[in-house]
Order: sequence, then structure tokens, then C-alpha cells
Amino acid sequence: MRNKILIVGGVAGGASAAARLRRLDENAEIIMFERDEYISFANCGLPYYIGETIKERDKLLVQTPQAMKARFNIDVRNNSDVKSIDVKSKKISVHSKSKGSYEESYDYLILSPGAKALKPPIPGINSNKIFTLRNIPDTDSIKAYVDRNETRTAVVIGGGYVGVEMAENLKEKGLKVTLVEAAPHILAPFDSDMVVMAEKELVENGVELILNDGVKAFNEVENQVAVSLNSETKLHADIIILAIGVAPDTAFLKDSGLDFGPRGHLIVNDKMQTNIQNIYAVGDAIEVVDYITKQKTAIPLAGPANKQGRIAADNICGINSTYKGTQGTAIIKVFDLTAASTGANERTLQRFNIPYKVIYIHPVSHASYYPGAMPMSLKLIFDDKGKILGAQGIGYDGVDKRIDVIATAIRYNGTIDDLTELELCYAPPYSSAKDPVNMAGFVAQNVLAGRSHMAAFKDIHDHEDKDTILLDVRTISEFNNGHIHGAVNMPVDSLRDRLNELDKSKTIVEYCQVGLRGYIADRILSQNGFKVVNVTGGYRTSSILDFNPKKPSDASEINKEENAGRITIDPDTQAVKKN
Repeated sequence: MRNKILIVGGVAGGASAAARLRRLDENAEIIMFERDEYISFANCGLPYYIGETIKERDKLLVQTPQAMKARFNIDVRNNSDVKSIDVKSKKISVHSKSKGSYEESYDYLILSPGAKALKPPIPGINSNKIFTLRNIPDTDSIKAYVDRNETRTAVVIGGGYVGVEMAENLKEKGLKVTLVEAAPHILAPFDSDMVVMAEKELVENGVELILNDGVKAFNEVENQVAVSLNSETKLHADIIILAIGVAPDTAFLKDSGLDFGPRGHLIVNDKMQTNIQNIYAVGDAIEVVDYITKQKTAIPLAGPANKQGRIAADNICGINSTYKGTQGTAIIKVFDLTAASTGANERTLQRFNIPYKVIYIHPVSHASYYPGAMPMSLKLIFDDKGKILGAQGIGYDGVDKRIDVIATAIRYNGTIDDLTELELCYAPPYSSAKDPVNMAGFVAQNVLAGRSHMAAFKDIHDHEDKDTILLDVRTISEFNNGHIHGAVNMPVDSLRDRLNELDKSKTIVEYCQVGLRGYIADRILSQNGFKVVNVTGGYRTSSILDFNPKKPSDASEINKEENAGRITIDPDTQAVKKN
């Protein structure tokens, strides 16, 4: 029997399903419907074409209708908008640019409608100077507008992946760029103690960054758009990029009988099946299971969408394939910096009351004695049994492969012990004999074994001054070049000879530059009867967290004076301060 399979939507999920179906079944009739002209394109490359890192527009086009027909014998109908489905008669209603309105029957239906850019009802949001970026026509419109000589300033609303990438690329094009984010920090998958490095990179490359401030209204003033923020700040720009998120594009399915999640995502099982027989759904329009928390969520990423399309095709063709959840592995370029993450962050774990521990390390990308070694910061999150829950990495080289290794370990339910045992590539130009992934495992292993008494900066704010000694165990020159206010300097190499200078009745909160010497100091002090807290990540983490794109207000300076004599957390940067 020849199956007739309709696919609604192309790009990642739909196109992957179509190609897989043909490879598995040469006889099936496969028809793909795409609302726009382009059936499969590189979404993630769009900002880089606007910024002209990608020079040729055709490079963005992954597949064309002609190529899909020639290689896979797939009937691709672009400029064809699917308006509704009738699950009882197993038909869809289509409005085509060339054929008008008609119906098409199916044996199986794969829904891959994707997501659309959010446009909340903000006054003035429909200005023709305000753009969103989701597809090739959006890209063409933005690029044409940006390439005009009179386009010199831009405001990007939203600090997610698309917003940050657009801010960078517009800056590279020579525009003056302001990035506005309503949340306290950009790039939500990263915790605040890591993402500040990306924020610093943006500012250092000339992007004005405004955090914790949303848009109240847009208003066209002469040839520009005035942006009024909730703080009463006013910005003016020639072009506005709206990048505040996406919503599933599923409105045309509302009367179909399909089940939806609370935010309008299609509900599927692990075979990508909906609640209606012979109807599957994939991509940005579906609800998925978070691989770490096991909770329902939505994570719009190209990699998972491709895998889901393949799994739907497998099951239609009788292959028992299952989707085991999305862990949210993602990466972004921020000028010269790379930021990558996988698994859950602290906010997610706190929201679901999942206990966890955290360590930070600051290794270099390869052997320090080989030229070109670049610093990176890695954050590892795990539970008290050693299960890896998440990781974040930021640096200039080698970040991607470290997060990829940890992502692989997570996918196979790896533990901290597994990280220490991994045998990874080593030669001086590429890594160190103990790779940063191994080092993260060693540090976490010491925490779990009780050999290291670690705390993050945010966890030590309640230590009263009278009960605490803040100890800097770096060299005298390092201390003189910068230290946490109120710290006593006692280099680790002289620590054994100076133990009598420390009061055993007090808690020693000690730190070094990145954590290694702090661990040695911890071992010396704890084995000599001292109560010790080693601040994970060391002074480098503290100095990173001190970054704040906004100037401190008079009120914040007053608050610092009122809290003198305590170790506290700066409310904006989360940096530890001993006043």
C-alpha cells in the first residue's frame, strides 16, 4: 500500500522528516507545504548575512523545491498556506498563491509549523522601522534597510540569542547599537555569575547595554523611532530590531481537536505522535520534556528539531524511534567571546526544588607554555550523588569542545567520576594533560568527598565580620594589583609558617586567583583544625562579577556605607563585597 504523507512546514523539522521518509520508503507519496517561498534555510545564519560575515545570500538556502524534487522526489508546494485540518476526513485546507484554495487528503500528517516572533501590544509597535527576524524575507527587509546610508543607529529589544547576534552584526556593520533587555541579564540559559562576561564583551565592543528595563512605547519622530522605556529613559534610532522571543505558530490548528500545552505548543509523546492517530508534530511548535528536570517545556533549537523530524519519519515507516528529551545545549559567538551551555542552570533547578552543588574553574584553552593559550571559565552543576545537571562555559578558544564533552556525558547519565576518567585528546596546541573537563571533575569530586569546603560568592554573604577572616592566599604582587576589600593577604606558600596568626575560633573564608591555590590552602587549614570556606572560582570570578554596565546610583553608594563591616552581595552584580 502506498502511503500519502503530508508535511506542513519545512526548515529544520519538516525538511528533515521529508528526506528521511524518502530514504526509508521509495514508494510513498510525500507532499510538503510551506507558507513562504523558502522551504529550508539556515535560520541561525541570518544575522551573519545582515552583518556581511556571510557574503552570499544563496549560502543561506539549504534546500530548494527543485533540489528536493530531483533528489528525493518530493512534491514541494511553497507559497502554500495550510489554513486548517479536518481530522475526521483526514484532509487539510490549503490556500496557494498559484492554485488558490483546495483540499488535500492524507494517510499521515507531520506538523512542523514552527514559531513566530512575539509582537506584544506595545503602542507604536507596528511602525515600518520596527523589524523581527525569523525567515529570509525578514532578512532581506532588514538588510535592505540597514544598507541605506542614512541608517546609522539601531536599538535591539531583547537579549536572547537572536538579539545578541543582531547587536553584534549591526555593530560590525558600523551602526551605533543599543541593546535593551527587560530581565536583569541577557542570555537566559546562563546564570548571572557567568553571563556578565558576555555583557562585558558587548560593552567593550561598543554596544550600549541597558538591563532590567522594558519598553513602554514606540513613537515615530521625524525619520527615527523614539523608544520609551519603563525607567523613563528615551532612546532614538533609525531602525528597531524586536527580538523578545517566539510563540508557536499553531493558531490555524485551534479547532482541530489536537491537544495543546499552556502556551499553545502541540503535545506529543516520545514518538512525536499527537493525541490524534496518524498525526505527528515536530520542531519549535511542540512541547518537549526537559532532559534534566523531566518537566514539560519548550526549547526552540535547530538540532532537536532535526532529530524530531527524523524520529517522526521513522515511526511512520515502522521503525521504533523515541525522543528522550531536550537538554538545551547551545552556543553563541559574542564578538571574540564564545559562550556555551548545556543542561539546567541554577534558576531552573531552584524553580523545581532540585538540590545541587556548583564549582567554577578558570583553565586555559591549551597548555599554558604553548603560545596562544586563552583563558576560559567553566561552571559545573551537579547533585550530591555526582550526577551532572548542567554546565556553562565562556572564553575565547576551546569552549565549544568542553561543553560538547560534558553534554555527551549528561546524555549518557554520566557522573563527576566519569569526567575525571575521560581520556581526551592532548597535545600542547590543543589541550593540557589534564583537560579542563577532567579538572572540573577533579574539583567536583573533592567537594563531594568532603576534601574541599567550597562555597560560591553568593553563598557567603551572611558571614558576620566578627566571626570571619577573609583571607587572600595569592602572592603579594597579585594582592596589590587588586583584592576583595577587607581581605588579609597570606600567600599559600607561607601559610604553614603563619598559622599562629589566624584565630581558630573564626571561619576562614579564603580565596586565590582561580581556585587551585585556594584548594591547597583549604587542605592545609582544615587539617590543622581550622574551619574553612574556599570561595570557588577565586578572585577571577569576583572581579568578573564586579562588572555592571550601569553606573551606580547615589542610593547604592549609601547602602554600601550602611552595610559596612559585613560580607555582602552586590544586588546588581552578585559580587561578594566585604565592607
